[in-house]
Amino acid sequence: MQSKDPLHGITLKTIVEKLVDYYGFDTLSELIPIKCFTSNPSVKSSLTFLRKTDWARKKVEELYIKSIPKFPIN
Repeated sequence: MQSKDPLHGITLKTIVEKLVDYYGFDTLSELIPIKCFTSNPSVKSSLTFLRKTDWARKKVEELYIKSIPKFPIN
């Protein structure tokens, strides 16, 4: 039986990398104005912040879920 949770089996690293690939840090910082996207952004620093900050991680996960239909099919 497959999970109905769209985040099931998706790591935070994959989520951040897909969002960065699709939007870039400039657009991400406009969509979610958090320091890890606005000030000297990198995937590594973003992961560190998001793993410690539940409210920010939730915002990133929500954007990812909304963006899934826009992502190119690999």
